[in-house]
Order: sequence, then C-alpha cells, then structure tokens
Amino acid sequence: MVVERVIMLAPAKPGRWAMLILLALVFLAAPLGAVAPAQEAQTPPSVQEFVKLLEDPAVRVWLERARSAQEAPSSSEPIADRIQMASRLSGIHEHFAKVVLAIPHFLFELRRASNRLLQELRNRGLSTVVALIGGFAALGYGSECLFWRATKRSRRWIRHHPMTTVADRLRMIAMRLGFGSLVVAIFGLGSVGAFLLFEWPPLLRQVVIAYLAAAVLFRLTLVLGRVVLVPNGTVELDDLARFRVVPMPAEHARFWQRRLGLFIGYWAFGRATLDLLIVFGFSPDLHEAAGYFLGMGLLGIALEAIWRRPCPKVAPPHTSWGPACLSILLTAYGVLLWLLWVAGLDHLFWLIVVAMLLPKAIAVGQLAVAHLLRPTAEDEVPKRGVLEVAIKRGLRMVLMLTAALFLADVWGIDLVAITARDTLATRMVRGALTSIMVLLLADFLWHVSKAAVDARLAEAGAAASPNTKDAIHQARLRTLLPIFRNILFVVITTLAALTALSALGFEIGPLIAGAGVFGVAVGFGAQTMVKDVISGIFYLLDDAFRIGEYIQSGSYKGTVEAFSLRSVKLRHHRGPVYTVPFGQLGAVQNMSRDWVIDKFQINVTYDTDLERVRKLIKTIGQELAEESEFSQHIIDPLKMQGVEQFGDYAIEIRCKMTTRPGEQFTIRRRALARIKQAFDESGIRFATPTVLVSEREATGPAAARHVIERTSSKRPAAE
Repeated sequence: MVVERVIMLAPAKPGRWAMLILLALVFLAAPLGAVAPAQEAQTPPSVQEFVKLLEDPAVRVWLERARSAQEAPSSSEPIADRIQMASRLSGIHEHFAKVVLAIPHFLFELRRASNRLLQELRNRGLSTVVALIGGFAALGYGSECLFWRATKRSRRWIRHHPMTTVADRLRMIAMRLGFGSLVVAIFGLGSVGAFLLFEWPPLLRQVVIAYLAAAVLFRLTLVLGRVVLVPNGTVELDDLARFRVVPMPAEHARFWQRRLGLFIGYWAFGRATLDLLIVFGFSPDLHEAAGYFLGMGLLGIALEAIWRRPCPKVAPPHTSWGPACLSILLTAYGVLLWLLWVAGLDHLFWLIVVAMLLPKAIAVGQLAVAHLLRPTAEDEVPKRGVLEVAIKRGLRMVLMLTAALFLADVWGIDLVAITARDTLATRMVRGALTSIMVLLLADFLWHVSKAAVDARLAEAGAAASPNTKDAIHQARLRTLLPIFRNILFVVITTLAALTALSALGFEIGPLIAGAGVFGVAVGFGAQTMVKDVISGIFYLLDDAFRIGEYIQSGSYKGTVEAFSLRSVKLRHHRGPVYTVPFGQLGAVQNMSRDWVIDKFQINVTYDTDLERVRKLIKTIGQELAEESEFSQHIIDPLKMQGVEQFGDYAIEIRCKMTTRPGEQFTIRRRALARIKQAFDESGIRFATPTVLVSEREATGPAAARHVIERTSSKRPAAE
C-alpha cells in the first residue's frame, strides 16, 4: 500500500519513475534481509545471479510494467486513465510545493554564489580583473569600430545603389544582412581573443562567456530586425524603405523591431543566468523557480506587445471590438502557455506554441517573398510568378518539416530508432511521416508546374502578327498547354495518392488491378465519353483548330474559346456559346488558316465603259494595299476579274481580293465605299431594276392589246 501511494503521488517523469520503481523493489526486499541476515554468506550462486538480474534497471522496468498490467486489466482502462490523471495532478502539486519551499533559500544560495565569485576575484586581484574586463571590451568593440570605419564606402554604396531588377533587390538585401552579421561576428571574435591572450579565473570565464553568447545572440536579432523590418525607412524617404523585406508602415516596423529585440534579448540573458545558476551549484528546485520568475518577465513583454501593438486605423462608423477581443484571446493564450510551462507539461506546451507560430510564420514568409519578388518591369512578371510560387511552396514545405522535426526532438521521438524497429506502431508512424512528405512534395511539384504553365500561357497571349510563325506557335501553345496542365494534375495526384497509400502499408498492386478492371467496365458503359476523349486527342494531334480560330462543323460555328478532355467551346459571333463534344464535330471547316479569297459582284448599266471600271477598281485596290491599316492584311489586292454575266437590267462584274482570315470583312466595306465614291465622281451609274408605266392604262389580255396596236398601226391614213 505504501508503494502504491508513493506511485500515486509521484510526477510522471522517466527519471523519477525509475527511482520510484527502485524504491518499491527495496521495500519488497527489506523483509528478506530482516529475516535472515546471517544467511547472506550462504546464498547459492543461482540466487546471487537472480539478484543481479533484479538489480538491472531494464529488468526492473519490465517487472513494474508487468505488475501494472496485472493490476489494471484491459477491461478497466478508464479507471487506469483516471488513476494516471490523478497521479499527474498529484505530481504537479508536489512539484509546486517543492518549488515554493525552495524559494526562501534563494537569497542564501545567491549570497553563497557571490561570495564564491568574489573570493576568486580577490585571489586574482581586483586590478587584474579590471584589466581583463577592460581588455575584453577593448578587443571586442575596438575591432568592431575599426571594421565599421574601414567599410564606410561599402555601406554608402549599398545604401545608394539603384535596384532596377529583382536580382538587384535581392543582392542588396543579402549584402546588408551579410554586412550586419559580419559586424557582430567581428565583435564576437575580438571578444573571444581576450580569452586566448589572457588567463582568466574559471568562474569569471564562464560568466563572461555565457553573457557574451547572450549579447551576440541579442545583437544578431537586432541586425535581423533592421534588415527585415527596416525601422528607420519611411515612404517619404525612399532610401531605406526599399530594403524592407516584410511590407508594413514605418511605425509598425519600429514597434515590432524593438519588441522582438527586447523579447529575444531578455530570453538570451535569462537563459545565460539560469545556466550560471547550475554552475554556481544552485539546487534544481531553485533553478526551476528562477526560470518561472524569469518566464513571468517574458510573459509581461509579450502582453505589453499584445495590448500596445499598432493596429490598422478603423473608420469612424466601425468599432474597435475586434482588436480588443483579439488582445484578450492572445492574453489568455500567453497565460496558458506560462501555466503549461510551470506545470511541466512540456509536450503540450511546445505543441500549442508550434500550432500558433507555424501558420503565422508561413503567412509572413509568403508575404515577404511576394514583396521581395515584386516586378520592377513588365517583362519580369512571368518569371517572377514561377520563382515566387517555387519559393513560397518550398518555404512552406521547409517550415512544416522543420516544425515536425522540432516536435519530434522535444517529445523525445527518435526517428532513427523508429525506422529501425518494425512494430505496428513504428510502421504506422513511419508510414504517416512518409505520406506527409510525399503529399508536401506533390503539392510543391504541382504548384510549381502550374505556375510554369500559366507563365507560358501568359507569354503565348502576347500580340503577334497574324499567320506568322510566332502567332501559329502561340496559338498552338494556348491550345495544348491547358490540356497538358490538367493531365499533369491527374498524374501527380494519382502518383502521390498511390505512394502515400503504399507508405501507409496498403498493397497498391490489387488496387491498380482493380482500377484497371473498373476502367474497362466504365469504358464499356461510357463508350460515348471515351469516343469524345479519343476524338479530341486526334483533333489535337491533327492540329485541326486552335484557340482563337473560327471554325464551322455542321450547324455549329464560332470562335474556339476553350477545351476540355471531351468537348470544345465555340463562341458564336452573335454571342451564344456552344459546348460541342468532340465525337459530334465530324468534318471541321477552319476559316482562320493561312488566307481567304473574298469575292463580290457589282451591277452597272449597259452603257458603262468597262475598261474605265476595271482601272478604277484596280486603283482602289492598290491604294488599300498601300495603307498602313490594311497593308499587312492584304495578300492579293482588289481587282476586277471581268464580266460575270449579262443580266436583265445590268452587267454583273465580279471582283476578288485575297486577305488574312477574318480581315476580309473590314477591307470589303472600305473597298465598297471607295468604289461608290469613285463611280459617282466618274459618272458611272449602278444598275437598278426599273418598271415603265404608260399614261393610259390598258385593259384586256396582253395578246389582244398587241393585236389592236398592230392593226391600228397598219390602217391607211385616209381612214
């Protein structure tokens, strides 16, 4: 019963569990030692070997697990969970009690540590210690000042260097970051030189090295904040704001640069102080109490940043309830993190931290990438799109994998051991990790490929001269690239899904075979759809039509707007859109290839000079071919072919010209207007049907009227 109570009150940490198991075994072995102490020397060798096995920690852990399994059968799992939770709460309470009891001894331990350090300094001599610290500071800051003065021209060149391209912008920002980091590195190396040149007291050496590392980390944070946020740059003075990595107003940049620097600096110096407490021999409970106290300082800095953070200005009709509610939630989040840390729930603490910071880091990273790669010229837009998507998705994948590896390290998960063991749990974990990596890689490949295809489509959409090689090539790309993008999506998705299932332990061979059988069944049941898809493939291979061309097939005609795997969309010139399956197209009449011959007729009167008409029409055709508006669209100028036929009231004249497809309508309208104007100026009349009406209306049949007229004309004049 005593052992069970001790186990109930113990904290759930591996080292303490081992101590409790050892204590339980000692209690169990105590009666044996009390009954026969004199028989210890007469113990048989087999018993001694058995006792040695019991002293093995691995054997003791196994025995304790077996004992726990016997006492808590599988049918009482909820009871075991409640017991474990009660044990956890008891352990937390005991932990708090130890920390609180250790706090009154803090001043004593601090006085002891200071006396120890002062005694070491007295033994070395006060003047020597002052000289060591002075040399330390002189070497560090002196080397930094020398480097700062020697690179004055370089810093001025970086600040005023023009950034006309994205590459210039990235190069200048990288140089600013490298320059700032080099300054801090020279300070650190100069300071370390003091330890190489002089002999330091052991405790003082450890104190100075700990705070030197904290100072270097703090200064690197400031350098990174100055490079990324550029707190001194303003929009009005575009000398430094152009170097800003994360786009934000100058006052916001100054606020966050100071708060992040203060937070990281406080954490670095606090961490150094806690490490020195161990060096000076503080008890673990006092060490943890000091950590909790310093953690309250971090919490205070975070809460001050939350409540005083700069927010976007809100219009008068709106209220500020949104930022206030967000501040309350963030405050509760910070207090919860501190409580989890104090309670020793490290696994849950880091999980909540990563769950909060990872989406924000991804969002800020993508915003920074988009801002850095913003185009400086119109010709950079397609390249920037592919590069931006590649970096964004790559950064997202790296951040997620880094977060997963960090959590695995914090939780004590040995990934190498997981890959070596072959149990059900390790197989599931290994398969899940592999699946996540495969899906992330597939997501990266798809978005980069999609961005590359979209960029190529944007290039293919640029204006080009009709019926040139460039125009034909661009039309071909606009036709095939969307289909290639869809096929690529299906291929990447299928391969990623099959690979993920295989990593999880599924046999994909039967799945592929079943998919093949299912595909055959679907093929028999959907013959029309298969026919449409195969017909579309052959239409594309034959290059029967392209995006932007005007085609006619049966009763369907229009401009080709888009494709799918089984149909084509035709936009009629009056607006309606036809979605025609490829299997129903049949013979396709393409009206937008190479050239088109346009013919029309003109009716003139019988007294017209045909030679004069021919010359006028030829002159009009040559004038149209020389105009800049139509010269590139006219292949063969307008001319008169000759007399088509003699009509009832006119001579029909046939005219012909050869133009680029789709341009014949505009050229014909302009040519007819010129012909009308020229004919009017030359006195040439267009023939129109006429009807002659006599003054006296005749009655009766036409044959009778004809007989009467002939008779009256032959009658003698005497009559």
